[in-house]
Amino acid sequence: MNLTDYTYLLNKPDAINERYAESLEKVMEEFPYFQSARVMRLKHLYNQDSYKYNQALKVSAAYTTDRSMLFDFITSDDFVAVQKGLYERKLQELLNIHVVESEIVVVNKSQSTANPLEQSILSSIQQSNPEESLAIEKLEIGKPLEFSKDEKHSFEEWLQLARFTPIIREEKKETNTQPFSEEKKKKLDLIDKFIESNPKIPAIDREKTIPVKESKDEDISYLMTETLARVYLEQKKYSKAIQAYEILILKYPEKSSFFADRISDIKILQQNNN
Repeated sequence: MNLTDYTYLLNKPDAINERYAESLEKVMEEFPYFQSARVMRLKHLYNQDSYKYNQALKVSAAYTTDRSMLFDFITSDDFVAVQKGLYERKLQELLNIHVVESEIVVVNKSQSTANPLEQSILSSIQQSNPEESLAIEKLEIGKPLEFSKDEKHSFEEWLQLARFTPIIREEKKETNTQPFSEEKKKKLDLIDKFIESNPKIPAIDREKTIPVKESKDEDISYLMTETLARVYLEQKKYSKAIQAYEILILKYPEKSSFFADRISDIKILQQNNN
């Protein structure tokens, strides 16, 4: 990809096609912290309704220095909405098509645009457990998550990449062979004398009760949204997802039947994945 193409895509990210997408991936492999390339690919995956989008969002966040800017970008109108000019142009192209002859085409629903490997895996899942496959389809698992501007909590929940483990460093032994200074020697002598005096630490009164504040789980029901429920579902936190939809039933009783159906489908996944 040359500079001219890249500048063009920066100004018109909706013009990214599969060829440009592959070029962007090569750019990211060579320059992993090239943030504009990452967000352009993210935009392309979103426009394509790709199952790769959700994971790509996590990776982009890991390489982004300021996640608040990434959040502002993916919730902006430019990102969420397809450009009006592009839509109108495509619509006009369709209207201008001159049809000479017509032909009835029967579409086989079993055919898919997925590659052979993906199609084989999907077919295996459908054959082995059709009930689970139907639940996954109804729950729209893998569909790009859409965050609104007031859903920072949902966004942060999704970006829980992994648990951090402490870095264990080997302790280096001091190899200072220089003789102690007089001042340091005096301090060491004082420490030795203190240890020799065998100081006593007063015993703790075991009968004395120390009041302990009871920890209460923070009520975050006011933060619950459908997006957050989907975040838990994508993370395979089925119990949390069920609890989320139960809260949503109370918040939005007019959609209670829809949320109840989702809970039923999640329980199917939960049962098959235990």
